[in-house]
This record gives sequence, structure tokens and C-alpha cells, in this order.
Amino acid sequence: MDTRIILSALWIVVMLIYLLGDVLRIFSGDYQAGEMGQQLVKFTQAHWLMIAILMVTPIVMIFLTLVLPHPVSRWSNISVAGFFLLFNLVGLPTYPSLYDKFLLLVSIVFNAMSIWYAWSWI
Repeated sequence: MDTRIILSALWIVVMLIYLLGDVLRIFSGDYQAGEMGQQLVKFTQAHWLMIAILMVTPIVMIFLTLVLPHPVSRWSNISVAGFFLLFNLVGLPTYPSLYDKFLLLVSIVFNAMSIWYAWSWI
């Protein structure tokens, strides 16, 4: 199968895992409207913009993986998946819920798969 399709599918999986975590957080009552985590700082529009950029990145990567030239697509997949892998690994201890920890671990595995597929893409 074409590596571009596999990488795009991996980004779809990661995006859906993040969305599932958000939905479960709402239904479990772990989320309060307008709050993020322990919220030691009042979130501004700039904070929410950064969160939106962070969360739209996997969606954009689906498209970019399919249209960018091979070397650019390969390295963008390695670097962006590496960023999310590290970001989620660092954030893992900050989530109190078992379902969040589980979903983050699953997303880390899929980010590692993205890195591996992009790295071995010839």
C-alpha cells in the first residue's frame, strides 16, 4: 500500500483519538466549560488560538501528507509526529483519568508508527 495513504490514515486515527478523549472528558464530568486543567492562569484568546492550532495540526497533516513532495512530506511527518509524541509523553502524568492516560498512550503508539513509516519511506 502507498505510504502516503498509510501516513494519512495514521493522522486520521490520531485525530479521532484526540476527539474521543475530548468527548469522554465532557461526558465524564472532568471538563468544565471555559476551563483547562487546574487553570492556574486565566486563558486568553491567544491561549485558545494556540490550542486550536495544536489540535488542527493532525487534520492538516492528513492533507499535506498526500500533496507535499516526497522528501518534504517524509520529514514533516517525522517532525510533527515526533513533536506530538513528545508533547503527549510529557503531558501524560498531568491527566488524572485512566481513560485519558490510556488514549494518550495509544496516540503515542500511533505517532511512533507514523515516525517509523515516514523514516522507512524510500
